[in-house]
Amino acid sequence: MNPLLRELEFPHAQPPAPATTVELAPGVHWLRMPLPFALDHINLWLLDDDDGYTIVDCGLGTDETKQLWERIFAKHVNGRTVKRVLVTHYHPDHMGLAHWLTQRFGVEMWIPQAEFLSAHMAYGSIGPFGAEPLIEFFRVNGIDAERLELVRKRGNSYSRVVSGLPLSYRRVMHGDEIAINGRSWRAIMGYGHAPEHAALYCAKLGVLISGDMVLPSISTNVGVWAADPGGSPLQLFLDSVTRYGELPAGTFVLPSHGLPFRGIRKRAAQLHAHHRDRLAEVESACTGPRTACDLLPVLFRRQLDMHQIFFAIGEAIAHLHYLEAQSRVQRAVDKDGVIRFVRPA
Repeated sequence: MNPLLRELEFPHAQPPAPATTVELAPGVHWLRMPLPFALDHINLWLLDDDDGYTIVDCGLGTDETKQLWERIFAKHVNGRTVKRVLVTHYHPDHMGLAHWLTQRFGVEMWIPQAEFLSAHMAYGSIGPFGAEPLIEFFRVNGIDAERLELVRKRGNSYSRVVSGLPLSYRRVMHGDEIAINGRSWRAIMGYGHAPEHAALYCAKLGVLISGDMVLPSISTNVGVWAADPGGSPLQLFLDSVTRYGELPAGTFVLPSHGLPFRGIRKRAAQLHAHHRDRLAEVESACTGPRTACDLLPVLFRRQLDMHQIFFAIGEAIAHLHYLEAQSRVQRAVDKDGVIRFVRPA
């Protein structure tokens, strides 16, 4: 076991079997859907909501996920209805079946505004979410021509696993108190992983649905993208983690990936330490001018496929921008626009 996991408490050693649920707290039901990636699952949540349910996050827009949902509905939702679909953020494993679910039950999707708009831009390859801006973004950060061609051939991977999008939404904002089954769930926004990620905290139950912001065994992807090429998402992410770490120590954390756990304050400290170590390694590697692509072997000590490189480049840039803001590295741009970073002399 990863020694860091020993510092956390995992009340449930195994996830629910396919198309089954586990009640983690009164009215809070855990289910799991498959993903076709190295990270091979996503946790989703059914919340009792008076005579029905609130669904939190949706899974990928695939036939397999739809079939598993239908089995859940037949076994667990039988005789009741779904009252709303709440999406924490726009990434496809969370948004994929939002349109299908809202249409099936005739309900609204609740989501932060930035996530709703980002989903539509990604689905339609609009503006900086299009292929050419992304290819240029990768080029100036050191990706070679051969891999750039793979990005071009990849096309719009978002729309392939998102089965349409709702055309309207109910906006969720930081601090909103959402009444579900007579209990209040407070929206706590997190930044760095997505534009406006909503976690949900119920003080009465002592439960945090953390989405991707606080995971038990990995740090979520924190990346710079073409839409905000000068951004510093790692600073935003660490500030968000600090806020989540201020919740009561006994908070039961329900993450989107991995097992539910207790120990949010320890986990927040672990995440800060993890990125502090990665930042030191990146800084040490910048003895000469380095592109973000040059630094992938420093941050990721394994072979990466193209899907993983897509996210890894953004993460490398995020670490470099954090260091640049602290004057620990400096950037230089060559005549072709390629960006490199180096430690000050």
